Amino acid sequence: MRRLSELEPCAQAILAREREVYAARNPRSRAAFERSCRVLPGGVTRTLCHFPPFPCQSERGEGCWLVDLDGNRRLDLFNCATTLILGHCPPEVLRAVEGQLGRGTAFQTNTGLETLLAEMLVSRVASVEQLRFTNSGSEGTLMAVRAARTFTGRPKLAKIEGGYHGSHDSVEISVRPGGSAGGAADAPMAVAGSAGILPEVVGSTVILPYNNLGAAQAILAREASQIAAIIVEPVLAGIGFVPAEPEFLVGLREEARRYGMLFILDEVQSFRLDRGGAQRLFGITPDLTCFGKIIGGGFPVGAFGGRADLMALFDTTAGRGKIPHAGTFNGNPITMAAGIATLERLTEPAYEKLNGAGDRLRARLRALGGQYGVPLQATGIGSLWKIHFAETGIRDYRDALKASAPLHEALFLYGLNRGLFIGPAGRDCLSLPMGEAEIESYLGVVEAFLQALCA
Repeated sequence: MRRLSELEPCAQAILAREREVYAARNPRSRAAFERSCRVLPGGVTRTLCHFPPFPCQSERGEGCWLVDLDGNRRLDLFNCATTLILGHCPPEVLRAVEGQLGRGTAFQTNTGLETLLAEMLVSRVASVEQLRFTNSGSEGTLMAVRAARTFTGRPKLAKIEGGYHGSHDSVEISVRPGGSAGGAADAPMAVAGSAGILPEVVGSTVILPYNNLGAAQAILAREASQIAAIIVEPVLAGIGFVPAEPEFLVGLREEARRYGMLFILDEVQSFRLDRGGAQRLFGITPDLTCFGKIIGGGFPVGAFGGRADLMALFDTTAGRGKIPHAGTFNGNPITMAAGIATLERLTEPAYEKLNGAGDRLRARLRALGGQYGVPLQATGIGSLWKIHFAETGIRDYRDALKASAPLHEALFLYGLNRGLFIGPAGRDCLSLPMGEAEIESYLGVVEAFLQALCA
């Protein structure tokens, strides 16, 4: 097995060459980006949209394919951050949206669509008795955390190092702490993930190491009387869709119950794994669950829900609820129609197809790493995966930091120039329109990259 230090000079050479090729093939995207920079800071309005030397600009999507301004057609392996599980422009979703457009796009009253989508989610997720819709996963986690603090009367929140739960202050902590800034691996420190977060907010967040139950238990015991909730992704997306080890997730659930904390499961991305979400796969029952991504069918959406006594904090039938929850576009009928049409397509056979294909794909990637002697780790579960060029396995955030950034950057641009749109951070997912031919195409490009890397 080759060492990363041996491969990185070659990766840098590939990256330099591929940047030149990309720039030459994408003049319209370059011009569009330069225009955007005049009115959008950094030329984009979502941080993840940017990548050097400049991002391509999409013109349209077709099933599992993206077409950009320069006419490049690429297999979409990111699917708008795992959102488009049915791919681009699925006919069922288009019909539902077009039908609603003729009836209206926004109302002050219920339309019945929010009730129908809520009923579908409650019927699928055993832990959810009631829920509320938001316009993003960030808003969903914000309201869930607020509910936990209100219900328990405690100020602090416990979250996982490397876990991403949105952009509000309470959770934008220790998402990507660099190097030694995060402290000891078994006692990580809270580190602000952005400028503008007040020190007292950082101090109200307790950071737990991932997949290390003993260390997490010790931290929780020290802070127990102050912690309102533990929030955790059952599959840690930010480091490459690394599943929680079952004993870790079950152990955290038990610690929350022991100390009177609420247990919040962030299923914004992992809900695509099973009809009942990852919580059904793991056999775990949270107090509150947060949703997003696929439940909106490609439109802005989020949701949070759980036990009826917790959701009663938002009940306004007897006057003002304890927690106000406004939002002009909450439960927007266009989003609701798209979400209903999407969930109707997500049958048990659909999940079996996606998850089976993902299992086979990760096995093939690992085999390619072994074949070419490249230290390649393929993490993930179901239809989610990421390639890490790393010499050791990936169990937590600290492990992920050891992966080679130059090798990933080289693979990303190498793929762009050969018909693949890989997630800029390397996180990828399947969509239902993808078949074996598309998966073989992806694997073929990865293999060609490994050959070039080892030449």
